[in-house]
Amino acid sequence: MSSTPPISHIYQQMYRLIISQLMYDGYIQLASTLRKTVNEGRCCGPSEKLFEIVKADIIAQEAFVRDDSEFRERNITCLNLATDADTTATSPELCLYETIFITAHKDVCRACAFNIEGTLIATGSADASIKIMDVERALNRDYSPFDTEPEFTGADTHPVIRTLYDHIDEVKCLAFHSNEYLLASGSKDCTVKFFDFSKASAKRACKTILEVAPVRTLAFHPLGEHVIVGTENPYLDTGRCYASASKDGSVKIWDGVSCRCTNTFANAHDGSQVCSVKFSRNGKYLLTSGRDGVVKLWELRANRCLIIYTGASSTGLERHRIQAVFNHNEDYVLYPEEHSNSLCSWDSRTGERKRLLALGHTAPVRGFAHSPTQAAFVSCSDDFRARFCNN
Repeated sequence: MSSTPPISHIYQQMYRLIISQLMYDGYIQLASTLRKTVNEGRCCGPSEKLFEIVKADIIAQEAFVRDDSEFRERNITCLNLATDADTTATSPELCLYETIFITAHKDVCRACAFNIEGTLIATGSADASIKIMDVERALNRDYSPFDTEPEFTGADTHPVIRTLYDHIDEVKCLAFHSNEYLLASGSKDCTVKFFDFSKASAKRACKTILEVAPVRTLAFHPLGEHVIVGTENPYLDTGRCYASASKDGSVKIWDGVSCRCTNTFANAHDGSQVCSVKFSRNGKYLLTSGRDGVVKLWELRANRCLIIYTGASSTGLERHRIQAVFNHNEDYVLYPEEHSNSLCSWDSRTGERKRLLALGHTAPVRGFAHSPTQAAFVSCSDDFRARFCNN
């Protein structure tokens, strides 16, 4: 395999292509000015090679990544810095959210997840229990905002619709199946369990997979046919690839079929441990967070960091793994800061930091998920509580 040419050589070739394209299109004076500006000594003849390269690249991008028109047809927006750099955010700022419902566990709560429709939330705790909450019931507010047992508050209206028990140690991660009434959970007890919550009487797992070590994270394939178990391995929504993050400070991109590593961002956070990775909806970008208290946006095709979101941590170092996520339409990047227990947010396109939102927890936030469909999120904390917030 041939090695990549030096960056200076690539730039030189690019400028020659631009000059030749300008000459081909009849902009002789502009081509001459550019040639002098970039100190291009060699003569450049008219050519439309640049046009052909750009056309081929556009076709390749459409084949590799979902066309954004698919999201527009479904009334879903996604981040695309190539076309919407001047776009203003349409979703409400995170500082305007308010707590709607609080559910309590008997030990620290560090796992949470929304289903793909944003209608259900699951929370998991070190007390080995899992709770499933109905978002619509929570928004109706026909109950006390502080969780009590459903049998004492009216099971037909209470937001908590299921409480599941089958693990014997801390629940570390949760994921809903995309189509079925199926919830997967990973635990410190070295098991992955699958719960069929379609029946109200369901309490135990319908299937258990034994692992050789504690399960830290898991993610379903978008079609629900496979599940990845390991450390921070989310799938791209197309299922073509997935990303992993590690304590060694690197981020790796893997082919979803061959499971071969296709790209590596070494020292993604300047040597600090990488805590989370998250694909944008169109698969063009990857959002990462690190123990350095910094959040970064990476462009996958160009293999480079595009935007650095700073100002979250006053000390520069985080004690715990903290997740960075997008909001439901990718207008904002969200990051729960552990020292102040506040939610930091930035404009995803410009990197402008927004006002903080106090999360109301009395201990560090260890799990965080934003709804994929509306202005709502859930945060889990070592204070034994999960808080559902909405605008």
